Order: sequence, then structure tokens, then C-alpha cells
Amino acid sequence: MAPFMVAAVTEFVAETPALGRSFCPGCEPDADPTLEILDVRWCDAHLPHRDGSDDGTVRSEAFLSGSAEAGGDANRLWCQLLHRDAPRLARRRPRRPRDIDPRPIA
Repeated sequence: MAPFMVAAVTEFVAETPALGRSFCPGCEPDADPTLEILDVRWCDAHLPHRDGSDDGTVRSEAFLSGSAEAGGDANRLWCQLLHRDAPRLARRRPRRPRDIDPRPIA
């Protein structure tokens, strides 16, 4: 039998060369992305803030309740059905057998 050739398999993808040039929109506001491929890289001086003025006005409880998602109403109904309290049945007294005489034995 002929020996088999086995190719080495790796878990990572080899890096591809960058096709566009890096630019900072704050340093080069006139760069035209229709004329060349641009790769946005913010410099330290123009790095956008992570917290904006609108962050304080957003209500987070709408997102946490599930009512804001698509189909959230149907999901809420299923949750109410599956996680409801078990119905409490009226407790019955155990039945006494009729063949036992309730009088004490003398």
C-alpha cells in the first residue's frame, strides 16, 4: 500500500494582508471612502467617548422585562402558564372502611 499524505490542520486562520489604509476620522475628516478603502482606527486624541448624554435617558427595565422583544407577549404567556402556582385542591378526609366496627373491643 502507498503511504498517505496528511496535511497539517490548524485551528486558526492565517492573517490576510490589510486591503485598506488606516485613518482616524478626527485627523482626516476629508478622507473619501468612495475613492479608497479606509480602515477606521481612532487615535487617542479623537477616541469617541463610551458614555454619551443619551445613556442616562434610556430606560433599561423595558429590555429586562422581555416586553420589548419581538414576540415577547407570546413568550410571557407561555411563562405564566408553565410557572404558575399549582392549583390547591380541597383536602378530603380519608374514608373509613365500613367493615370496621368503631366500638372498642372488650
